[in-house]
Amino acid sequence: MKEKINIGIIGGGSISELHLRSYQEEAKATIYAVCDINEERAKQKAEKYGAVKVYTKVEDLLADEHVDAVSVCTWNNSHAPISIKALRAGKHVLVEKPLCMTMEEAYAVEQAVRETGKLLQVGFVRRYGSNTKVLKQFIDKGDLGDIYYAKASCLRRLGNPGGWFSDKERSGGGPLIDLGVHVIDLCWYLMGKPKVKSISGNCYNKLGNRSNVKNLAFYKAADYDAEKNTVEDLANAIIRFENGASLMVDVSFALHAQKDEISVKLFGEKGGAEIEPELSLILEQYDTILNATPQVDNLSFDFAKGFQSEISHFVEACLGNKETLSPVEDGVEVMKMLTGIYESAAKQTEIVFD
Repeated sequence: MKEKINIGIIGGGSISELHLRSYQEEAKATIYAVCDINEERAKQKAEKYGAVKVYTKVEDLLADEHVDAVSVCTWNNSHAPISIKALRAGKHVLVEKPLCMTMEEAYAVEQAVRETGKLLQVGFVRRYGSNTKVLKQFIDKGDLGDIYYAKASCLRRLGNPGGWFSDKERSGGGPLIDLGVHVIDLCWYLMGKPKVKSISGNCYNKLGNRSNVKNLAFYKAADYDAEKNTVEDLANAIIRFENGASLMVDVSFALHAQKDEISVKLFGEKGGAEIEPELSLILEQYDTILNATPQVDNLSFDFAKGFQSEISHFVEACLGNKETLSPVEDGVEVMKMLTGIYESAAKQTEIVFD
């Protein structure tokens, strides 16, 4: 059994920085290769993080027998084909969220995992956050009882990154598939991952990317184009599960709101919890309601530490020391929710699953 693995990074965009920094801090991993269609960018990343190989073609990186595992940090429309190629090339895979763009792709990736026996970890990074781990302990011990309702919001008043994020052909959608995937998965994971029964969703494209707004800064993709935008600016949905529980969610890139907002709440028979914007427990003892604040380092999600935890867990899983917290099967179920919301919005009707 190997004690250290060689990592190949596929895609040199902004999200790759979080992967690269985390691998650099992981003693059991070596950043071996970087691949990007922009050779200069790949060279810069390789030099910065000490990779010995630079590639501009995914196939060439995957043909390198020294690469044990890859992080897929590319546009959403390439997640599935690259992941499948990597698995069939004998590599373990950490693929950024979302797993893919369609259910057909999701099932194809799942099949490749089964046929190859290799590990695929979906980048549901919030599962690996310290605040999530703390809350899950309370849930697993039954302190909240059965969780029957969850509510999540991730609203940006001005936050369309533009570029490939606002190009539906490359991204698959807007805030729902970019932001909603995080909070939907977080709620679903903490609810015990119940099977989806039905979905009713709405999508709106009323404000566009609001590139006309001045005096308020926001993140812009490297290929930002003020004119191009083919994704929704707001999505909302109610998801019903087979166990009777339900999840309500709304997310936006653009909204006439006073301020940005992130909120994730769960409600059980014995207690409730908020995990965003800060971890809090709402319990009942001796006929008295208690608002309890855990004494922990991070009440909110810490991106840097969350990614470090995710990457370290992936490396340990590749080495056979742990099982991933976010397997391909979970990626498939979350894609069912995302695509179901888009389908419901397009058809203006509830989508029911067999």
